Amino acid sequence: MSKLTKNQKAVLAKYDKTQLYSLQDACALLKEINYANFDASVEITTNLGVDPRKANQMIRGVVTLPHGTGKVTRVLVLCTPDKENEAKEAGADYVGLDDYIQKIKDGWTDVDVIICTPSVMAKVGQIGRILGPRGLMPNPKTGTVTMDIANAVKDVKGGKIDFKVDKTGIIHAAIGKVSFTPEQIADNARAIVNAILKLKPQALKGTYLKGATLCTTMSPAVKLDIKGFTSGSAE
Repeated sequence: MSKLTKNQKAVLAKYDKTQLYSLQDACALLKEINYANFDASVEITTNLGVDPRKANQMIRGVVTLPHGTGKVTRVLVLCTPDKENEAKEAGADYVGLDDYIQKIKDGWTDVDVIICTPSVMAKVGQIGRILGPRGLMPNPKTGTVTMDIANAVKDVKGGKIDFKVDKTGIIHAAIGKVSFTPEQIADNARAIVNAILKLKPQALKGTYLKGATLCTTMSPAVKLDIKGFTSGSAE
């Protein structure tokens, strides 16, 4: 068994890994137990009592984080020429169609979100096997296939993220940076958990939200007291 580093020992002395923390306390604690020398990301993990193999229990949605993600989101818009100016004026980083489809076929995927218009979906489908595994495939359900390109770009740049349950019933989502205030982290955490709660399948029997944790890129996970969420208060 490897020995604990000095930083790891200091972290473990500051919190109890078996304790359930209120959201506000957990967000404040995160800043104390983070020892990265960079602005680490903050991630929330929720454990759901669903069976993702069943179509009516596949949890997927979008949410706009009140304080954004803290990272620069690179947006590619695939559209016809008549929509290019709209995309550029809204702040898209890359705009085009055939040239970018070819670049992606050649291995380029240096973007975070791809938005397109319905009219070009047939062409985008050609690169679906490349985009799908990377979570980049545009989808009407997440608002990334739309005629309203300007608002779609602004929403993504402003902190809109999509989330999806994995095959084990867990949702992972980056909700900010350790440089955020505890209040900002808490606001973002509430936003996504409340969005997940609203998607509870009507036919589901048993517990829906089974647990949740917060962590930074280089910190252990802090367990949340989920009663605050399920009772309608997350203080």
